[in-house]
Amino acid sequence: MKRVTGIGGIFFQAQDPAAMHAWYKAHLGIDVQSWGGTAFTWADGDGNAMKGTTVWSIGKAGGDHFAPSKAPFMINYRVDDLDALLAALRAEGCNVLDKTDDSEYGKFGWVMDPEGNKVELWQPPAGQ
Repeated sequence: MKRVTGIGGIFFQAQDPAAMHAWYKAHLGIDVQSWGGTAFTWADGDGNAMKGTTVWSIGKAGGDHFAPSKAPFMINYRVDDLDALLAALRAEGCNVLDKTDDSEYGKFGWVMDPEGNKVELWQPPAGQ
């Protein structure tokens, strides 16, 4: 079983998300959209688009989206088979959160790393 196949997204919190969006747009050229982030399309070594994207997003600090982690960030890892991976992680003694989510965006599950950071695992919908 493959485990992680890529980075699905990087999410972090800021005290002033609008100012952070503006800074990243002005200084690093990130095309921040109205929803607070952007989706980078994957490309091969020649710059040709490939199937897949990596989301980058800044949200307002203080929410509980990353709970129970205290970290102001969360990394989303793309996986092929979420259910099998969560079962394997549980069998290995990892702290897998009970909640999962299945939506039009795919399947999501979470595990805590040894330092208490919440790690998001994402199985994209078929064909993505």
